[in-house]
Amino acid sequence: MDRITAEKAKELFEKNDILTLGRLANERKKLLHPGSYVTFVVDRNINYTNICTCKCKFCGFYKDKQENGAYLIGQDELAKKIEETVSLGGTQILLQGGLHPDLDIRYYEELLGFIKRNFDIWVHGFSPPEIDHIAKLSSLSIEETFARLKAAGLDSMPGGGAELLVDTERSRISPNKIDSERWLDIMRKAHLAGLKTSATMMFKKSDSVDNILEHFSKIRDLQDETGGFTAFIPWPLQPDNTELDEEHSTAVDYLKVLAMSRIFLDNVKNIQVSWV
Repeated sequence: MDRITAEKAKELFEKNDILTLGRLANERKKLLHPGSYVTFVVDRNINYTNICTCKCKFCGFYKDKQENGAYLIGQDELAKKIEETVSLGGTQILLQGGLHPDLDIRYYEELLGFIKRNFDIWVHGFSPPEIDHIAKLSSLSIEETFARLKAAGLDSMPGGGAELLVDTERSRISPNKIDSERWLDIMRKAHLAGLKTSATMMFKKSDSVDNILEHFSKIRDLQDETGGFTAFIPWPLQPDNTELDEEHSTAVDYLKVLAMSRIFLDNVKNIQVSWV
């Protein structure tokens, strides 16, 4: 099965034939995973803070520092969440949070050290916007930031903050977030530092096929370069309680994007579903 071009992918996408998309996605899957099985990891998403200076328009999560409901997780609560995860057979935590204005790298080193001293668990943590924020607050390069976080216990990195890697759209929905080139460069540096990562895409009902395929192309190109992505996770925007006036994507919309992800990203071994 040859690599698909963006032009051919657009033609397939716009035909709206979900059965053909599904068949082609399954063919691609069989080339990468010949067995008839899927895998899963028992883990838990732990958000260490909801205080965030980024204030993305699609986010219903963030709070200002003094706002009612704002929090920064303490060690006791963190330990309780991890203990519950381990008791259920969990082997990993996804550790992410907002861009807190006061937390430099020392906080994250202490956080990781506490986890690793007390638990035998894989830490999949800190998306590219968080890495960028930590580096700037700490007056460190991205390379120095990764070196210190790895030494403290970071095992791998999630692909959050990608949203859509098209800057005209990013400037509309998340004007304070790093741009697409910065996101990709931080991923490149993570891979060069020996950290495996996932990649993500948040898509909307209103997104054009061209924009979705531009996102796919940027992920595929970087994977050709580094080979550092272990999985790709697309998910639809949840527009309720956000500043965006967007329709909900349908189940068919999701299945089309999921299938095209598998067809297009021939060099990313796993397509993952979002569990949040």
